[in-house]
Amino acid sequence: MSMKVSTRQVDGVTILDLSGRITLGEGSVTLRDAIRDLINKGEKHMLVNLGDVSYIDSSGLGELVSAYTSVKNAGGELKLLNLTKKVHDLLQITKLYTVFDVKDDEASAVGSFSK
Repeated sequence: MSMKVSTRQVDGVTILDLSGRITLGEGSVTLRDAIRDLINKGEKHMLVNLGDVSYIDSSGLGELVSAYTSVKNAGGELKLLNLTKKVHDLLQITKLYTVFDVKDDEASAVGSFSK
């Protein structure tokens, strides 16, 4: 199953709803392209909803880190939302949980961006 991305706006925050698998190849390229497009449009606040992501491999993790860095370098913020247990455990094991700002509730996540 390939990854799908849909975007929506809530109070000035762009929410990327991801579903499927973020893996080497199509999944990571799809995420990279979506983030790049948003940066080019001048979006500064991005919330990546991982609630429907069933699997992330090392390439997908690298893509999340790359997206985080790209948004930060463009003067923005990228946060993660609704981690599944598998993805949460993966971020804990790789110590990336300390890098990303991870939220469980969409409303409080949207409110946490500095506007």
